Amino acid sequence: MLKSFIKLFSGGLLLGCCLLPWNATADKTSIIPGNGLSAFSSNQAERLLVQSLLEINEGRLREALSIIDQLVKAVPNFRLAHMVRGDLLMAFAQQRTRIGQDNTAALTDFEDEARVRIERHLDSQHEGKLPDVLWRMAPDQRYAIVIETSKSRLYVYENRNNQPHYLVDYYITMGKNGSEKFVEGDKRTPIGVYTASKKLDRKLPDFYGEASYPLNYPNALDQKQGRKGHGIWLHGTPQNVYSRPPKASDGCVVLANADLRSLGPILQQGATPVIISNTLQWISVEEARKKQKSLDASLEQWRHDWETQNTEQYLAHYSKDFFSDSGNLENWSRNKRRIQAAKSKVQINLSNLSMFRYPNATKPMVQVTFDQDYRSNVLANRMKKQQYWIWENQRWQIIYEGSA
Repeated sequence: MLKSFIKLFSGGLLLGCCLLPWNATADKTSIIPGNGLSAFSSNQAERLLVQSLLEINEGRLREALSIIDQLVKAVPNFRLAHMVRGDLLMAFAQQRTRIGQDNTAALTDFEDEARVRIERHLDSQHEGKLPDVLWRMAPDQRYAIVIETSKSRLYVYENRNNQPHYLVDYYITMGKNGSEKFVEGDKRTPIGVYTASKKLDRKLPDFYGEASYPLNYPNALDQKQGRKGHGIWLHGTPQNVYSRPPKASDGCVVLANADLRSLGPILQQGATPVIISNTLQWISVEEARKKQKSLDASLEQWRHDWETQNTEQYLAHYSKDFFSDSGNLENWSRNKRRIQAAKSKVQINLSNLSMFRYPNATKPMVQVTFDQDYRSNVLANRMKKQQYWIWENQRWQIIYEGSA
């Protein structure tokens, strides 16, 4: 039976493209009991889908059909589930045609979605570890979102005593033409460190699903690099579509409505960090602390040199490629030398500090955000500041500084 099934779907969705090479076996404990379908979550839906595909991989087609029947009953707009069910029914009928055979692009989309969903459930490399972009969360950042575009995955982390803890992850859709957004209309998803604002109040077409949360693309670094475009959101799917293929948006990050709904309490707080990376490396908590330690020291030395009005030492912390809203390093240095020539006594305190490694940068780079409390005999000022520190010449230096 299995040999004939492989022949029937050779090169197709279920066996030819993604399952057999992994030699995966079905996990009986992951089947969701039928009486639990009334309160169905997206992760339950995904587990049922993967369970069905793994049963197919082992040649247990009737078991696979029973599971997929549960799934389409609970989530009737899950197109990939209907695709799998249709292929199974044709296998039982011993037909030699496949759903989607006249639409190669659509079939490829289904294959891609099946592949990334299965890969996630066969991959345990992140367990007990952190994505290498999450170095440090500020006390006021209750949650952080990390997206890995190559795996079509969104991870949610909760801040517990300034330490990120994994909560949940979801399947996502990204831009039709991939990542690395550069120009308006290129249908790519940006890579970088962003913040999500609160839900848009205005009513949007059904295409955007139940809600939309704008990201602050382009950020300061994007603008410096000449990246264009706007309107990059986290949003949902139309009511008749459970999920879209991995690459199907105009550049936004798209989730199933149920997943977006579960993220609502997090995103509605506003200013939630959203880090989008092509690929993630997974490191231990100890490794993350070690990585931030040298930058902690550089940041504290920068603060000390500024507070003690050691102007030249202070300016040595800035890269030759530094930029800000007021200009380049030359303009910045001229202004600081003028201000500090008065030798005013100042006190500078930094608090509420976060550190996120900037993904896919040509050199190691970290976005640092903190609350800055500046006091002198003529001025008292408190502001939220953002810096980008880059590793060059065997030391950390500041390449950008501005208000956050």
